[in-house]
Amino acid sequence: MQTKSFLRRGILSFFTLCVFYTQAQEVNKNLEWDELAKSYSCPEWFRDAKFGIWFHWGPQSVPEQGGGWYARHMYMKDVGKQVFGKMANPYHLKTFGHPSVFGFKDVINSWKAENFNAEALIDFSKNNGAKYIVALANHHDHFDLFNSTYQPWNSVQVGPKKDIIKEFADASRAANLKFGVTSHDNRHLEWWKPVFGADESGEYKGIPYDGRLTKEDGKGKWWDGLDPADLYGPIPENRTPKVIEAIKENWEKRHLELVNTYKPDLLYYDGGKFSYGEHGKEVSRRLYNNSLSQNGSIEAVMLLKGRVPGTVNEVESGGSNTLRKEPWQSEITFTDWFYKKDRHLTHNARTILEMLIDAVSKNGNLLLNIELHPDGTIPSEQRVIVDIVGDWLKTNGEAIYETRPWNVYGDGVSVRGGSSLMTNGEIRNVDENAATMKHKGEHYNQRTTASPEYANDEVRFTTNDNVFYIISLNPKEGKLLIPALGLGKSTNPGKIKSLIRLDTNTKVEFMQSEVGAMVNVSVINGRSYPIVYKAEFKNVTY
Repeated sequence: MQTKSFLRRGILSFFTLCVFYTQAQEVNKNLEWDELAKSYSCPEWFRDAKFGIWFHWGPQSVPEQGGGWYARHMYMKDVGKQVFGKMANPYHLKTFGHPSVFGFKDVINSWKAENFNAEALIDFSKNNGAKYIVALANHHDHFDLFNSTYQPWNSVQVGPKKDIIKEFADASRAANLKFGVTSHDNRHLEWWKPVFGADESGEYKGIPYDGRLTKEDGKGKWWDGLDPADLYGPIPENRTPKVIEAIKENWEKRHLELVNTYKPDLLYYDGGKFSYGEHGKEVSRRLYNNSLSQNGSIEAVMLLKGRVPGTVNEVESGGSNTLRKEPWQSEITFTDWFYKKDRHLTHNARTILEMLIDAVSKNGNLLLNIELHPDGTIPSEQRVIVDIVGDWLKTNGEAIYETRPWNVYGDGVSVRGGSSLMTNGEIRNVDENAATMKHKGEHYNQRTTASPEYANDEVRFTTNDNVFYIISLNPKEGKLLIPALGLGKSTNPGKIKSLIRLDTNTKVEFMQSEVGAMVNVSVINGRSYPIVYKAEFKNVTY
């Protein structure tokens, strides 16, 4: 008997080793993108996190006016339809001088990030509810904020003389937060074309801007040894197909280094598709294979503005019109992505909470950008707002984190398609397959400080296992009717047993009938931020 038992244990151990060996082989296998995409499922950490903080920060934060594309618009007398950059050129002339003498390369050199403290920024973000951190690795300006082997114009060699991405990554992981990076450097060849121009009139007429300077011109200057062409790209007349392909290959090398060295949990390309086609796909393939090798499953997130298999969809300055089956992310900022004083704040605490709650009810996340001062500190007006959001999450976060959507995302005037709130990007439609789309656009459909208030009957729903949350977006003292919870409605999750208001931890009076649930709302100090009700049902059906 002992011999048979020993034999059985031996066979079992051998079988187990074979399984482990097979799994190890799969983990170590360098899979192609199509294989990775086919099996990809958005990781649970991202679905649970719901709220992230982004530091979209770089040398374009130095000028106090001129919009988020300052590096481009400072060379343009006429910005056309890109009116957010109309102040860039006059501000630059007044503050720094003519761009033939003081160009964007010199703006980079003036960026010192002297008070940058990644640990303090991460602590602030975590204390205010962020579950993951994202940092800008490069913008359209072609400048890398990491120790780049293949781009001499980087933050370690020029400007701050710091590895910004490493400091953010180290601080995030020390705080047990996931860390991601964003790359916007997929359009610099076209974006930088104004740098090769010249004034058409006036004192500097015909004098080329600094885009036409050469490495030789830098001898004896602060940028001695650097080539402006490595920053701005080659002059347009020299851009042969071979030259352009070399630039794409360089992009791939830089971003493979970014992924392999800093091992981000999340990567975002600022575009609807992979940056530079197969080059961007190769970097994404490496991101996923690295994660597979390290974790045994793909725990990384690849974000694109388009809906591409194997990736997560990103919506810029907007939200989804529908409840989606697949996870997605909304991204918003206070002004123009980089800190600027000439733009009013697009968001306050109320609009940020509205965007967050709406996104979560539709199976999404919210990524909020904090626009740092050039020295690396948080502007006081943004700090106050994020503190309010954080305080709300400390009280009501259980209705946000680790939740999943219900079979409809909410109820109220906008959900039912009422006509009184049709302006300024109001969002509607109960599910992704709605037959009639009243507002098709999603990018830039965000609610802002200029948007009309939500009606007082506007609510959103979230769930967590057997817990059901009702979030009133614009509560008003009195009666709140929620038709979706009517006993006679197909959407009804069951008969409500009790309602608890989270911010006061008190029971709330209600009445449920065939037509809906009527909730008695008592608002402290008049108008308040969104209120969360935690519902218990007699017969849970959701």
